[in-house]
Amino acid sequence: MLQLLIVFIAALFLLVVLTVKYRWQPFFALCMAAIVVGLGVQLPAETLITAMKTGLGNTMQSLGLLIVLGTTLGALLEYSHSTTVMAQFILKLVGEKNTAFAMSITGFLVGLPVFCDSGYVVLSGLNHQLTKKTGIPMIVLAVCLSTGLFAVHAFVPPHPGISAAAGVLQVGIGKLLWMGMIVALPTMFIGYFWAIYAGRKWADKYEQVNETTITNATTQYPSVITAFLPVVVPIILIATKSIATTYLAPAQGLHAWIVIGNPVVALTIGVLFTLVHILKHNANGIQLVLQSAINKAANILMITSAGGAFGAVLASTNMGTYAAQLPLHNLGLLFPFLVAVILKTAQGSTTVAVITTASVVLPFLPVLGLATANGTILCVLAMGAGSMIVSHPNDSYFWVVAKFSSLNIKPMLRAYTIATLFMGLMALAVIYIFSIFM
Repeated sequence: MLQLLIVFIAALFLLVVLTVKYRWQPFFALCMAAIVVGLGVQLPAETLITAMKTGLGNTMQSLGLLIVLGTTLGALLEYSHSTTVMAQFILKLVGEKNTAFAMSITGFLVGLPVFCDSGYVVLSGLNHQLTKKTGIPMIVLAVCLSTGLFAVHAFVPPHPGISAAAGVLQVGIGKLLWMGMIVALPTMFIGYFWAIYAGRKWADKYEQVNETTITNATTQYPSVITAFLPVVVPIILIATKSIATTYLAPAQGLHAWIVIGNPVVALTIGVLFTLVHILKHNANGIQLVLQSAINKAANILMITSAGGAFGAVLASTNMGTYAAQLPLHNLGLLFPFLVAVILKTAQGSTTVAVITTASVVLPFLPVLGLATANGTILCVLAMGAGSMIVSHPNDSYFWVVAKFSSLNIKPMLRAYTIATLFMGLMALAVIYIFSIFM
């Protein structure tokens, strides 16, 4: 037991050192951590290799199409300017006096299919325009937009971290999607309220760096309906399938709905909606967009698969048997939350933090009292909450927000980093409320 615990801690320490100090690609760092665990507990070489291959393959099988389609949908929405159309529609809907709130909502909706870093880059030009037009400090709009995007990124499939954790813990994507959205909504509001407070308290103390406003070239923008359909339709299909299979008796008429509500089919429908508009109006660069989406998805898939390999090696050590001897039963959801907090704060990546936490927590589910259908979903959401705390200078997204908002590090730490702390705590509180009624 002591040997296994020492090896386990050493592997996590190695993972953090390789990713933070030496800037290794997380795929190789996770594989090295898996090898250290295997060698440390004297697993036979064949067993170690088989466990890694099986874990990698199973993760690719369960998440491959989901992540490729999600990444492709996000890239196509950016290319077609659907994200900008959504932002402008929301701003018009809520009014100029509620510009900050409009950016939070925009981040939330755009962030459903688009990764948070890409979404922020695409919409940062709108932030600059609104700052000049309304006089609202950039620090306010930056935190509103970035936290709206981040709230969804941490909790809602098909984002890679939460999707990979769902795969490791065998959680249904459909139920996780609508529960994740419910958790993400109040989390987004906390980011918005903190942005307003930070703007009133500190905005006048900082001067913005001179920036060049990003403007889009003249092109054919989609209609509001065309922009929203690829986002709304897959969400409705996936959520409806989850509700139908959970609460309704099997019926012949439900079969077709269940098929199109499969996350892979639903995302494919979203991709096709976007492709129709692009092929009609702006098809010249579609090859490069699709290639870029595949490249991005490949990187994400390799990281998530390495996380699966790490988890499979941990499972091969029979850690669950030893975990039953540890006094963890009182921690419950707090354990996955704290593990994710430590990994996020140490190495910066939300995706890596959630994937690694899922592999770490899996053997401990029975002793934590989370080895049930509802328990595993709550556990995955708790990991997402922990992976928000905190985003600071070792997080690449921190620098995306800073660079594209022309903000220096001090206002970023005071406004954005503290916002992520409160967001993670709010999310944990909502998840605990869920646990009372489930």
